[in-house]
Amino acid sequence: MRPALNLHPDQYSHFPLFLLQTALFPDNRLSLRVFEARYMDMVSVCLKTQQPFGVCQIRKGREVGMAAEPERVGTLAFIDHCDISTPGILTINAHGGARFEIIQTYNQKNNLVVADIHVWPTEPPLAVPDTHQDMVSFLQQVIAQLDVKLIPPPHHFNDASWVGMRLAHILPLAPDIKQALLEQRDPLARLRLIKAALVELTAKKPDG
Repeated sequence: MRPALNLHPDQYSHFPLFLLQTALFPDNRLSLRVFEARYMDMVSVCLKTQQPFGVCQIRKGREVGMAAEPERVGTLAFIDHCDISTPGILTINAHGGARFEIIQTYNQKNNLVVADIHVWPTEPPLAVPDTHQDMVSFLQQVIAQLDVKLIPPPHHFNDASWVGMRLAHILPLAPDIKQALLEQRDPLARLRLIKAALVELTAKKPDG
């Protein structure tokens, strides 16, 4: 894998992608056990060049083996820690950065998928309206019950983008819904979609 070439502050050529059956949201943590040669090489290059890699949910295909087809929007992943204590397995902890949109993909000989990408700007802070304060309360309750490492402080409960991204990450939603929430560029529209999904989840919950 050759290092990603920065063509513009928000555009990269042949940027390496890690394809998973789940979406990564900005500011969320990601733990990966890497054992395929293509991803071992990719992580090695990223560490040497101090560059992130891209995480995309799989549209078609599998995580292991032949190159899969990614969804069009993914998230930059910045490596925080690596552990090579287990022979043949590299464990990495990373966190999500900005989202990006794929312009063009290329499959390399080792089945690593690389892409020309356009990085989206970070969503500006936007106050959570009164109509969605119940979702803030729900998120606060969930975080209080979780391991603090999963959603570490600082917590921005009055930021609609931050609240929506955290809810999109933790809720047991179908992959296509999570992808739609990742692709949504309006924080308030994302909260409305999540609220509708919560209503549906509650309706499906068995009695008792």
